[in-house]
Amino acid sequence: MKKGGAASVAAWLLVAMVVVLVAEVHETAAANCVPTELSPCLAAITGGSPPLPQCCSKLREQQPCFCGYHKNPALKPYVESPNAKKVAATCGVAVPKC
Repeated sequence: MKKGGAASVAAWLLVAMVVVLVAEVHETAAANCVPTELSPCLAAITGGSPPLPQCCSKLREQQPCFCGYHKNPALKPYVESPNAKKVAATCGVAVPKC
């Protein structure tokens, strides 16, 4: 992917996450379902680079929120992407069937 294309995708993802924050009710009281907290995973999900330790930590924290993110049309393409699945597997985080 070209640099400009990756930046465009990253910008779109961040905008989508902000929209979700404004519109979405938290899925669970046990987890703070804030998609923008997954920003340390952005490069790994959009570009295929190895996930940072902060990414894995945030994925573990946000795991109870995955089904809610999956149901959101703005986030679903990222949640279902092959890179997102690779990142979760690398971090040892199970992705639930939603």
